[in-house]
Amino acid sequence: MLIQIHPKNPDERKIRMVADCLRKGGVIIYPTDTVYGIGCDIEHPEAIERICRIKQINPQKAQLSFLCSDLSHLSEYAKSIDTPLYRFLKQYLPGPFTFILPASKKVPKLLKTKKETVGIRVPDNLIAHALLKELDRPILSTSLPLENEQEIFSDPELIEEHFGHLVDLIIDGGEGGHLPSTVVDCTQNPPEVVREGLGILE
Repeated sequence: MLIQIHPKNPDERKIRMVADCLRKGGVIIYPTDTVYGIGCDIEHPEAIERICRIKQINPQKAQLSFLCSDLSHLSEYAKSIDTPLYRFLKQYLPGPFTFILPASKKVPKLLKTKKETVGIRVPDNLIAHALLKELDRPILSTSLPLENEQEIFSDPELIEEHFGHLVDLIIDGGEGGHLPSTVVDCTQNPPEVVREGLGILE
């Protein structure tokens, strides 16, 4: 099911409807400040496993990240955030970055790597932000599976054509981006870019 939500003025009723779908364990495709993502409520392991099946990846080996609504929300799921690191994150968030941080006990086991780290994003996108506020929990986020290495799905109608039968709901929030987030490993000092993407680290 494709539902249109205005990218600059998200309809509260539609946002509530999508949040309800997530609370019930649904899987959605939604816009972020980078590419369209596929996601679910992080409290639903069966939905996380379903996303891993769609992407044909092993949940134990997958490096999945999730979206938080703001920095204070982020600090519930990451530990060892001292003042310099907090200032560093504040400089770049919200924005097109995924930061790898030490995972706190609140992070579901399925989302932690063997190193007990987790990738966390705070997107600069009004639809994603409204959804996170309404859900009041992080959303698991991973990019859509690619047809080939070059093609990024940015057109919501094409996305529905390819993935509509695999997910519960697709948000049409307009044309998506073509570059994923920049991934920064903050478990080392200084933080290191491990994947170049849309965000530029100064």
